[in-house]
Amino acid sequence: MQTAKRFVSRLTRHTLALVLAGGRGSRLYDLTRWRAKPAVPFGGKFRIIDFPLSNCINSGINQVGVITQYKSHSLMRHIQRGWGFLRAEMGEFVELLPAQQRIETSWYEGTADAVLQNLDIIRSHAPEYVLILAGDHVYKMDYGTMLAYHVENDADVTVGCIEVPLEDATGFGVMSVNDELRITEFIEKPAHPKPMPDRPGKALASMGIYVFSTRVLFEELLRDQDLASDSSHDFGKDIIPHIISRLRVLAFPFRNPHTNRPAYWRDVGTVDSLWQANLELIGISPELNLYDPQWPIWTYQEQQPPAKFVFDDDERRGMAVDSMLAGGCIVSGALVRHSLLFSQVRVHSYSKVADAVIFPDVEIGRHCEIRRAIIDRGCRIPDGTKIGVNADDDRERFYVSPKGIVLVTPSMLGQDYPHGL
Repeated sequence: MQTAKRFVSRLTRHTLALVLAGGRGSRLYDLTRWRAKPAVPFGGKFRIIDFPLSNCINSGINQVGVITQYKSHSLMRHIQRGWGFLRAEMGEFVELLPAQQRIETSWYEGTADAVLQNLDIIRSHAPEYVLILAGDHVYKMDYGTMLAYHVENDADVTVGCIEVPLEDATGFGVMSVNDELRITEFIEKPAHPKPMPDRPGKALASMGIYVFSTRVLFEELLRDQDLASDSSHDFGKDIIPHIISRLRVLAFPFRNPHTNRPAYWRDVGTVDSLWQANLELIGISPELNLYDPQWPIWTYQEQQPPAKFVFDDDERRGMAVDSMLAGGCIVSGALVRHSLLFSQVRVHSYSKVADAVIFPDVEIGRHCEIRRAIIDRGCRIPDGTKIGVNADDDRERFYVSPKGIVLVTPSMLGQDYPHGL
């Protein structure tokens, strides 16, 4: 066991992780109007990008580059504030890599192009392996296990994969594998995805996680660059499909090490999925355990006082049931039920909040009723407002998702977006 641990630790020490965090996340509508998708709040006190970054640190990968582009100000500030605890003198860092036109005279034009334009920086760190991660998924994963799998199986490239329902697979890269898990086919976002041979209702989908031997990565990025207009310079659309016949490209199924079942992984790229994934955390034994001391999720820790509940009259009792509340919240003579409140949320007297996700710095006035909603940061909900009660009224003012979740942002209320979004 000790030998295995030393083997993995040697691999992680010689690995550079690159987190692709430049995505717009258009399916989140106004939540990504002024922020990149990885900067969207999640889980009461975190942002989405904290999960892949925490996975890196917990896996022993302490050299990380975060590639940013779209409306990245709040994302970069969050990383500067919350991820500066690594020791530079020991070669540890979380480094921001915004689009700088270092090689090309254009901005990043695809995921592969984003890495290509930072080749000189990658070379300066001289890693043996490069771990490429999406910055907009929520999960806990030991990347050391995947690196060991990559090396032990003499792979050129290893692709993290997970089983997804066949009806949802059109939004992923879908692969077929042989008996040794070598990828034989890879199609990005197929209109008619192929099911797994032994699981007719499931497809094997890419998680957007790739381990490359560094030499292979450089060669394939430069080859893709030479294709010019014939390539969209994307890992899923171009790089992976074009190398599976030439190189040894393996699939790494992401499974729970204790149950050997598919592990928790969420693409929170829609209003419905973001709402659902947040409220899943409230359950008695949620799949994503934020209370696990063996695998902490690191973030920028705001200094907030404890949550407080005031008034205890029959018609004016401050209480929260089956809910999670972050520091700085005050529930004043109001009822919060099955909801998740981020920091600095104020809920005033006689209001009711149920099945809602309330982002930081929101103030909910008196006599309000909020159901099945996401309230964006900084909203000031006027007294007597009803949200999630009448769908027709909601559609006139707000965005209502296909599953009936109401999204409310400051601009929809005629208010300015807060600083620090």
